[in-house]
Amino acid sequence: MHIRGIHHIAIKYEGESMLKKAIDFYHGLVGLPILRQWGEGASSVVLLDAGNCVLELFANSQGLSHGMINHFAFQVENVDEMIEKIRTAGYEIILEPQDKLFPSVPPYPVRIGFCIGPGGEKVEFFKER
Repeated sequence: MHIRGIHHIAIKYEGESMLKKAIDFYHGLVGLPILRQWGEGASSVVLLDAGNCVLELFANSQGLSHGMINHFAFQVENVDEMIEKIRTAGYEIILEPQDKLFPSVPPYPVRIGFCIGPGGEKVEFFKER
């Protein structure tokens, strides 16, 4: 068996209004194109193109908590511009853009910033330097 990459990341939201807020964030603000949509109300599902994987958004969490993902990261051209766009839209920034040098061999220089998404998920914006 050979893993070829991540196909999708699924996030469940509570109800259609929270799903709409998530679509406004990931499609309208972050800029991910909508690939497919189906269902109505609590059965609504939206697939967004996140470049090398799909972001799958559901409206059917109904307060249920399943496995917890700490965060996921979008590779972007300009971390600072994306964080400012997110801040201007009223979302909480939990890590201002900053350069990091991870002490790997060889060292790994990056620029990162984090926000809280519409359902409470942590979203990282990431650029290799």
